[in-house]
Amino acid sequence: MTGGPPSGHGDAEVGTVREQQLAAVFVELADTLVDNFDVIDFLHVLTDRCVTVLSVSAAGLVLVDQRGVLQVAAASSEDTRLLELFQVQLDQGPCLECFHHRRQVVAGDLSGQDADRWPDFTEAARSAGFAAVHAFPMRLRDQALGALNLFSEQTHALSQDAVGLAQAFADVATIGLLQERAIRRQEGLADQLQKALQSRVVIEQAKGVIAERNNVDIGEAFALLRGAARSGNHRLSEFAAEIVKGRAHL
Repeated sequence: MTGGPPSGHGDAEVGTVREQQLAAVFVELADTLVDNFDVIDFLHVLTDRCVTVLSVSAAGLVLVDQRGVLQVAAASSEDTRLLELFQVQLDQGPCLECFHHRRQVVAGDLSGQDADRWPDFTEAARSAGFAAVHAFPMRLRDQALGALNLFSEQTHALSQDAVGLAQAFADVATIGLLQERAIRRQEGLADQLQKALQSRVVIEQAKGVIAERNNVDIGEAFALLRGAARSGNHRLSEFAAEIVKGRAHL
């Protein structure tokens, strides 16, 4: 008869690894709250870690600008960014509903009744390979700042534990944005967010330049851009601008 550890022992080990993973993630996110705080890079780190810790397929994050219009701020993949952009432009989907009502939205099965709630978004999400979406509000009291969106390739609702962690990630993103306001008190939160969102335009241009120069896809181009900015201790948006102007190279 083969031996092995009792199931409870295995569960304890998994729990310990998960706790260590979560601790490392929150330490990493806390380390970004410094004087040279980079909003866009911070939000991208957040979406990447959501995928890792919550075992979802992708994550995206949208923020409201000073005009009250939602803008895509970060995504864990290029396909997810495009889907988030489509959702915002369409003004339809769980992300929009989450933002406007400032509450969590669960769409555990985009092939079922959820398909009728947002038909155009659902079709686009399923075409991208996603079967479920969960949206979590970023809010400060009664003020909505944006929403964190998690995409899964399987139809299922997140566990209660995962829901709590996802909302915690959304709250961490909110805290990070408020920290930016505290660091630069002379400028309002709306101005800070607007500048961050405007920097997305330059970043997208830089991604295109890098993709063309290095014959890689857009996703890999962004990974190269972030890696080079970090290794050189540059702000992501500023380094992207240098790439676009031809004054910096990978």
